[in-house]
Amino acid sequence: MTLYGVGLGPGEANLVTVRGKQVLESVDVVYSPGRLSRTVALNHVDESKIGDLEFPMTKDEEKLRSAWKEAAAEIAPNARDGDVAFVTLGDPNVYSTFGHLRRTIDAFHPNVELEIVPGVSAVTAFATAMGVEIEAGAGLSLREAANGTSPTGPDRMILFKVTDAPATHDGLVDAGYEVTYGRRLFMEQGETIITDDPEEIDERDYYTLAYAEKETLEVEQATAAFQREADSSDGSSMPSSERESGTRSNESTRAETTTAGEPVGLGSELHELERSEGFEHGDCEQHWY
Repeated sequence: MTLYGVGLGPGEANLVTVRGKQVLESVDVVYSPGRLSRTVALNHVDESKIGDLEFPMTKDEEKLRSAWKEAAAEIAPNARDGDVAFVTLGDPNVYSTFGHLRRTIDAFHPNVELEIVPGVSAVTAFATAMGVEIEAGAGLSLREAANGTSPTGPDRMILFKVTDAPATHDGLVDAGYEVTYGRRLFMEQGETIITDDPEEIDERDYYTLAYAEKETLEVEQATAAFQREADSSDGSSMPSSERESGTRSNESTRAETTTAGEPVGLGSELHELERSEGFEHGDCEQHWY
């Protein structure tokens, strides 16, 4: 019998993997640590199958450890007698609160079998949403940029937890980066925004990523020659690099609104709900990466 850690993906119910859906449908109980993950899971299982877990809204590590011990004590017997799942947005092993449960289970219930089902992470899904290609052989660094910090160094970076985009933007531009921001990518809750203007997303929102690329970066792929040949044959005078840049600019500045379309700035009902979920996860901020 098994405890499955199931990654639900970035937030859209149809981005749950086939394996993840199969596990959710087959287990006896699906444990959810928060309302957003619960909402996604309910697209695949009946509400009667959901086991909600309670976590205190606190930064007190001792209280959080106690809460995780209680959660593990509830889950472990069911995982020994049958199959259960613990769901989390994103991937269970990428900036996920599932690690808290796994460590607690390992420490106090080592006889519980555990299997992890990967999920689509916003760290990778961002490339499709933003129209960015990470070419073969390209270097890419993952950094945190909470509270206006501006990590620099690598030619390409994905920044997560961009909670003060204008401050982060200033530091990145000074360091020679071009930056595109993505908020609530592939999420059904709130508004999806893709922009290169940090003022458009100046409200604090944990579900904000940024892609930063050095302005001086030049990458030549072998297949780029095909486009130059096509340009020559049709008489086009615009360099392919300029055309690609223009295409990317158009893609990066589009903004889409989900069916929910609810604002999520500081103080909004949805923001407070998600802030609460972050504490329920055992962390102070949400993770859907």
